Amino acid sequence: MKIQHAYLPALVAGALALAAPAAGLAAAPGHASFTAQLQPMNTGVTKTSTAGVAHFAVNGDKLNIEVKVHGAPADTVHWQHFHGFTTGMAASCPGAGADANGDGIVDLIETGKAAGTTMVPLDSQPAAMDVAHGTYPKADAKGDYSYHATVSLKALDAAVAKAFPGQKLDLSKRVVFIHGVPADTALPSTVASLGPIPAQVTLPIACGKIEPAAGGVAH
Repeated sequence: MKIQHAYLPALVAGALALAAPAAGLAAAPGHASFTAQLQPMNTGVTKTSTAGVAHFAVNGDKLNIEVKVHGAPADTVHWQHFHGFTTGMAASCPGAGADANGDGIVDLIETGKAAGTTMVPLDSQPAAMDVAHGTYPKADAKGDYSYHATVSLKALDAAVAKAFPGQKLDLSKRVVFIHGVPADTALPSTVASLGPIPAQVTLPIACGKIEPAAGGVAH
């Protein structure tokens, strides 16, 4: 999905509002693998249970990313990113208690307390850090999709450091979010998004904490 250029300042401003002051973090190991088991969120809205798995394999200067999702809203483009803090604190997936305004929905802004800010888009070019304009995967008629990208670890680390001064990827302290419901989905006015970006685009529908995979060896 492409979002108009005017939305980018609002997205950046929202992301920065969620971010805390920067602090030095450790880089991911040179050869390691990480996995995030994606669990459903906001099933009352999606009317389905979005789940799946995200794999991150670090091998020298290459970071191979694979995401497989099933049960997502069908025929819909799904934004996906990893989120985290810039303080050294580990991010976590928000529970139902994150629904601060009691509308029965955990919106993007309400994830900030547990998960921090949007960091890297899992789109066609993660190192471009073009959160608002990136090309994201679209679920098929069954609500399934697969995503794969290989990116230079050096380039991505530099992009993260530029966007969040002093920061490294630090994958084991991040979480992956899958976002998005159909544009015609009715949502209460209390469901917040970033600036004018529709809440249907940013609504979290699955989350998983990135953790070292068994064995920790990249493949």
